[in-house]
Amino acid sequence: MHPMEQFSIYNYARLFSVAGHNIYFTNQSLLMVVVVLAASFFMTLAMAGKRLVPSRAQSMAEVSYEFVANMLHTSTGDDGLKFFPFVFTLFIFVLFCNFFGMVPWSFTVTSQIAVTFSLAALVILVVIVTGFAKHGIGFLKLFVPHAPWYLLILLVPIEVISFLTRPISLSVRLFANMLAGHTMLAVFGGFVVMLGAAGGVLSVISIAPFLLIIAIMMLELLVAFLQAYVFAILTCIYLNEALHLHDSH
Repeated sequence: MHPMEQFSIYNYARLFSVAGHNIYFTNQSLLMVVVVLAASFFMTLAMAGKRLVPSRAQSMAEVSYEFVANMLHTSTGDDGLKFFPFVFTLFIFVLFCNFFGMVPWSFTVTSQIAVTFSLAALVILVVIVTGFAKHGIGFLKLFVPHAPWYLLILLVPIEVISFLTRPISLSVRLFANMLAGHTMLAVFGGFVVMLGAAGGVLSVISIAPFLLIIAIMMLELLVAFLQAYVFAILTCIYLNEALHLHDSH
């Protein structure tokens, strides 16, 4: 199997048409539905009992809740806590998508640029709406740094371009990390199969890439969490700028 075949999109059922283009329910759509159901089921089941001495599932749910809440409060202050449901949902969705992508014969939703860009665009849209809702036209001061007027001719366009490229950088960071890690696993997995099938001394040599796969798998699990964290913390930073403008700098 080609290393990139694991990222192929397969159409399962035609849903409807938009401007002559058919919209299909795909393997990507299926995995996103599975992720949402699994995350909802886990959080609901974990907190159903609300034991004084928490179970392992309840402890994981509480730790994830406190982790995101502390991250949001540290980044944005008390004003940002109203965005906790939004940031927590993003964090859990990206985290579960990354972990589900590690399951054999599954599909890595976050390896698709269309998904990560949609999430990033949603974040920037929330930031823009929040900024204008709180500051009105004064939100545009975000693009005017504290500097001498003659430098603003150069700095203002740079600030605008930097802001407009945030959806691209935010989405590509997540997409590229997941794509590269899974491709590497597939390549080394192919080495193990080819060397093992060759027989003789080559079969013994196949142990080395097999052990490397285990190490890369452990690293990918760490990357899966770190990318969800990075996506969430950058969301908090962008929200902080919308809430406090240059006061946060």
